[in-house]
Amino acid sequence: MTQPNNLLTRIFQGAAVLAIAALFVVLGFWQLQRAADLKAGLQVARTIDTELVPLQTVAKPREALDAQAFNRTVSLTGRYIANFRAPNQDDGDGVVSDWEVALAQVDEGSAILVVRGLWSERLLNPEIAQSTDIDLTGVLVASQFADRANNTPGIISRLDSAVVVGLTDLDLYDGYILARSEAVQGVDLERSRVTEEKINPKIPGFYWQHLSYVVIWWLMAAVVLYLPFYRRRVTP
Repeated sequence: MTQPNNLLTRIFQGAAVLAIAALFVVLGFWQLQRAADLKAGLQVARTIDTELVPLQTVAKPREALDAQAFNRTVSLTGRYIANFRAPNQDDGDGVVSDWEVALAQVDEGSAILVVRGLWSERLLNPEIAQSTDIDLTGVLVASQFADRANNTPGIISRLDSAVVVGLTDLDLYDGYILARSEAVQGVDLERSRVTEEKINPKIPGFYWQHLSYVVIWWLMAAVVLYLPFYRRRVTP
């Protein structure tokens, strides 16, 4: 009975080793795909599509933005239902300032964050009320994933609909819009607009960092496969 038991034990151990090694190999391929997606995302992040399209044609509420939606120039008609200060924002030229961010209701059931401009200019256009319809154009950008401040009443830590989801019953769009123009009844609202040339990709991390993880995963797979042979060599 000892010999069959030993055989079953070896088969089980061999299957476990192969399963673990296969898992590390799969993780390596997954990390490699993340690296490719990050590289593609960086390329998309550097290009702004100036063709104007309605927001609803490239994005949907409660759905993650896909690569085709990044940096599209979009339009919408809605109304602002909440206002926030977003501290410590970088405009891409190294100028750090606080931005004014509004939650724009797109239709009866959805809304999206809109960067209107500098917080210091928030008192411009006092005629705008929450019942005012606004024609808006701007660039659709992926959500930020790093906090710039703490969430407190009237302040959002980053440009991300996730930080305001508890403040409204509306379905929120992923990402946010960098406003390029606002108009009320055909009259443009004049104010300074912010740009963000250093747009973060949706996938966090660095390209070479992901590639280094690929090497680590596959090296671990090789180690797992080698260990049984090593144990045989050192076992008297």
